[in-house]
Amino acid sequence: MSGIDEVALNFDAGNLRVLNAILAIVMFSIALDLRIDDFRRVLRGPKPLIVGLLSQFLVLPALTFAMIVALKPIPSVAMGLILVAACPGGNISNFMTHRAKGNVALSVSMTACATVAAIIVTPANIAFWGNLYGPTRDILRRTEIDPVAVAITVGFMLILPLIVGMVVNARYTPFADRIRRPMQWLSMGIFVAFIVLALAANWGNFLQFAGAIIGLVVLHNALAFLGGYVTATLAGLPDRDRRSVTMETGIQNSGLGLILIFAFFGGLGRMAVAAALWGIWHAISGIALASFFARREIQE
Repeated sequence: MSGIDEVALNFDAGNLRVLNAILAIVMFSIALDLRIDDFRRVLRGPKPLIVGLLSQFLVLPALTFAMIVALKPIPSVAMGLILVAACPGGNISNFMTHRAKGNVALSVSMTACATVAAIIVTPANIAFWGNLYGPTRDILRRTEIDPVAVAITVGFMLILPLIVGMVVNARYTPFADRIRRPMQWLSMGIFVAFIVLALAANWGNFLQFAGAIIGLVVLHNALAFLGGYVTATLAGLPDRDRRSVTMETGIQNSGLGLILIFAFFGGLGRMAVAAALWGIWHAISGIALASFFARREIQE
């Protein structure tokens, strides 16, 4: 790597532990909306869930790879986009789906199932697509990323709080009902505040990198939404399910992406900026797309 790719953002072990804790709180707040019956309902009609997971873990990484091969961005940017595409759906996708008048039960089930699947699929996708492209293969060789370590990281940050949240919802339902909405808003507020503070500590580097990366992030995010919608349409899903799959594919867990970058890639500058910009942009584009869907009548 040369030049700008040698820059690592200022993000120490203490910051990483805080980000881990915040992501766990966010996942716990999502799990307060989950019940075992949600999964039973999905298993009785699993097609929309299967289509959604394929869109998220197969179609989006494939589109990402095609975009990288066509545009040939700087290797660390390419690796950042591959890593974001390998992550499960983001923590605001359920909220966005609700605004879009989509199938919220499907969205929540997709978030939960994708989070569980991410233990295996996320490191596998990072390794497969990253090694398929020469410049990113070099980054993976230098970092010697351990898929087992990634799986353990994902498990502790996402799966454990998911289980705890579901247990609280099942056994202490009145308490879960009282704290659900405040916890969701609080967790998102803390997450956004932390990202803002982290960017402030790296503002010079962020400004230096952001201009060259934002266009790629916007295009990548647009491909994610489009890929989700086209996949769901080709699969013959009803309109409400199409909206859910679209939002789940276009809203990625960039917080997890940042943690993986700082834990395994040494905070590689443009990788981290790509993930951070994703975290900002997908919220903006998601709200815009959800508002567009909300104005359109559901096609029965």
